[in-house]
Amino acid sequence: MADLQHSRRTLKIVIAVMVAIDVIAAAVLFSPLVGSSESRRLQMNQLAAELKKKTHDVQPLRGMDKKVALAKSEIPQFYRDRFAAQDSDIAQELGKLASASGVKIQQAKYKQEDAESSGLIVPVAIEGNFAGDYLQLVRFINSLERSKLFISVDSVALAGEGAGPVRLQVSMHSYLYLRSGA
Repeated sequence: MADLQHSRRTLKIVIAVMVAIDVIAAAVLFSPLVGSSESRRLQMNQLAAELKKKTHDVQPLRGMDKKVALAKSEIPQFYRDRFAAQDSDIAQELGKLASASGVKIQQAKYKQEDAESSGLIVPVAIEGNFAGDYLQLVRFINSLERSKLFISVDSVALAGEGAGPVRLQVSMHSYLYLRSGA
């Protein structure tokens, strides 16, 4: 019988502990610290939306190491295709674009600037005065911007009288690519 009394006492203690755990769980469930099920659902939806936005934001960065390696391997080809090898290449391209759009070159000045840190790229400042009618000058500027040779138009100034050709003064930049071994 002593065994039964011991078992009964142990069972009462276990039941008391389980009731205490149930009371604590109910208190936590309904306490303002945890919030209602609706507030938890709302918080879960906000966190899911934030996760979706952050996942979308980092999507372009995936595989960045491969993209950087590819870009590094494409740089020399870009330089060969888009930058002139000699001063005369820039003058020749400018003349070709001017004649194709019907514009006359009145004056063009070329000035090499200091080389970039790599020493392979040399900026060339170009100041040019051109003449033609307005439509021809518009075509000329468009052809400058679409040229295979990299030409960056810095500023444009128009001048002209009521009759006669319109004069265009353009300040632009291009680059020389000094190939190694040259």
